[in-house]
Amino acid sequence: MQKAGVGVVVFLVLLVLSINTSLSRQQPTINNAYTLAFTVVADSVDKQTGLIMAPGYTLVKQNCVRCHSPKLITDKRATRDGWLATIRWMQQTQGLWDLGKAEPEILDYLAKNYAPTNEGRRPPLKSIEWYKL
Repeated sequence: MQKAGVGVVVFLVLLVLSINTSLSRQQPTINNAYTLAFTVVADSVDKQTGLIMAPGYTLVKQNCVRCHSPKLITDKRATRDGWLATIRWMQQTQGLWDLGKAEPEILDYLAKNYAPTNEGRRPPLKSIEWYKL
């Protein structure tokens, strides 16, 4: 009777260990999940930074996101001249290095993907019957 009980316990332990081992092979580790986050793209937007994946994206990520949040890029809208003025301000006051030959491509990317828009508040609602409270 005791031998049968020990056999059942050993069987259950081996079963649990084999299930745990197979699950650990299927699930990525935290390090793997973190590495995968760099390659995930949805609708041409990098999920990690929120930047639009277009020509010049890599240069912007390498030169801009090194020092500040990508939100400073995605939330700002400017013309090419506006972006150039921002770069010059960062070079004069924030220690941004000379971008050299990368500057025109960075400006092209910013001017194309983060240009001013005419979006604003919705138009006023018309012909609405309001309830009297």
